[in-house]
Amino acid sequence: MRSPNLVVGAAMLALVVGAAIFAPQIAPHSPIDQAFTDQLRPPSPPHLFGTDEFGRDIFSRVLYGARIALVIGVLADGIALALGVVLGVVSGYFGGRVDAVVMRSVDVLLAFPYLLLAMVVVTILGPSLINAMIAIGIVYTPQFARLVRAAVLAIKEQEFVEAAGAVGAGVARVLGRHILPNILSPIIVMATLTVGFTIVETAGLSFLGLGASPPTPEWGSMLATGRSFMLTAPWIATFPGLAILVTVVGFNLMGDGLRDLLDPRLRGRG
Repeated sequence: MRSPNLVVGAAMLALVVGAAIFAPQIAPHSPIDQAFTDQLRPPSPPHLFGTDEFGRDIFSRVLYGARIALVIGVLADGIALALGVVLGVVSGYFGGRVDAVVMRSVDVLLAFPYLLLAMVVVTILGPSLINAMIAIGIVYTPQFARLVRAAVLAIKEQEFVEAAGAVGAGVARVLGRHILPNILSPIIVMATLTVGFTIVETAGLSFLGLGASPPTPEWGSMLATGRSFMLTAPWIATFPGLAILVTVVGFNLMGDGLRDLLDPRLRGRG
């Protein structure tokens, strides 16, 4: 049975991805060119989302901001996924002291609030979008590590895994042929859900001045600019905020839909 969440989430993400891909064709103006004769214009046909304090078209900036949000969000999620899978597999499969060391390190990272830990990492590396992406990837690594460890602990006790080891299969073969393929479903769902969170965290870092630098059309930095004009020009912050909302909700709905689709117990209920 097709999940409504999956359909709605995919439709919302298709809208965002389409806007990002076709931004040069759709955007009516340059996202960075200033026009001081058009400062703080309200939404109107020439400027659908209005203009900011430098006369830049907000609609065009939101479209180009979708490119940055998706690329940074997916790459940060990929960093967390890669590190988390490696740590989780090593910890769950080998156990013992290896498991204790890895999990205690993960617990230390989990003890910090996500945004605070990301701020510390970015402060060490230096403010930039690339460093923000690396920081967010490190911040979300523990979630993947704990998920993968739990899945590996459950799978490695299965008879087919023990049988593979009994006939002489090496560690690489057991992991690659028998364990990893059987834990892909929760990893895929987790990765989809986490993209939305990484986009929010990246926007938060840019909002605090630790991510994108002007005049980059990034949603978080646009929100930071817009807060100074909430009473006189609320559209500056409203439309980037709505873009973040649509993107994050889309990823969350798609993640829920994939969970319903890939979990056999939930499929049976449908």
